[in-house]
Amino acid sequence: MSDNHPLPMIIVPCYNEEHRLEETAFLDLAKSGRLRLLFVDDGSTDRTGTVLHRLAAQSEEIDTLTLPHNVGKSEAVRAGLIEATERGAALIGYYDADLATPPHELLRLLTIIESQNGLGAVFGARVAMLGSAIERTHLRHYLGRVYATAASLALGVDVYDTQCGAKVFRVNPTLLAAIGQPFNSEWAFDVELLGRLLKGSATTPGMPVDAFLEVPLHSWRDVKGTHVRAIDGVAAVMQLVSIGRHHRRSTD
Repeated sequence: MSDNHPLPMIIVPCYNEEHRLEETAFLDLAKSGRLRLLFVDDGSTDRTGTVLHRLAAQSEEIDTLTLPHNVGKSEAVRAGLIEATERGAALIGYYDADLATPPHELLRLLTIIESQNGLGAVFGARVAMLGSAIERTHLRHYLGRVYATAASLALGVDVYDTQCGAKVFRVNPTLLAAIGQPFNSEWAFDVELLGRLLKGSATTPGMPVDAFLEVPLHSWRDVKGTHVRAIDGVAAVMQLVSIGRHHRRSTD
């Protein structure tokens, strides 16, 4: 695309990913010509920065943003999204560094939002069903169903999978307002962002429910070595309660 029509920019938050980043896979994704990748180094204490700069040196479609200290995934993602909008991208999103969602699935999400102008956001959804290859432990699956149910109740909309790490958004005033303020939650920021988009702000209208689309993934794998701990799951549930209370107060 020309400078007047920049490629979609996908944010990849990274914290101490030196030994997990699959460099070849990300270089191949960048070579697709469909997107730019912006890796956000969230104050890593290992050699993640060295790996990211090596990637950027091999592809014009890969950029890096280095944060001076660790701020957590939610704010690392937000910093990347803001950077992407400032660079003029009309479509932005975020994507987990562990490639749990395969690159071809991310490209499929891009194709869907690019082909339907009425869509404001497209989310990957890990739906275990016949014909799909969703490799997830039974425990994580059922915990995910409980969490998604709680998120639906908090927001007042039916959503199947808020936590899948592959999401794409169309840049509009509501999105800009939604990412303009720091997230209050670290582990439930996906739900908080969705709530902000649905609600809108003092100066921007909320987005209608039919502007969002969840797309069942054909494949997804549970990657070992995640930074998420059991206590983080408890914190996420507590943050959901807070998000639900705030959302209800703001819509009454």
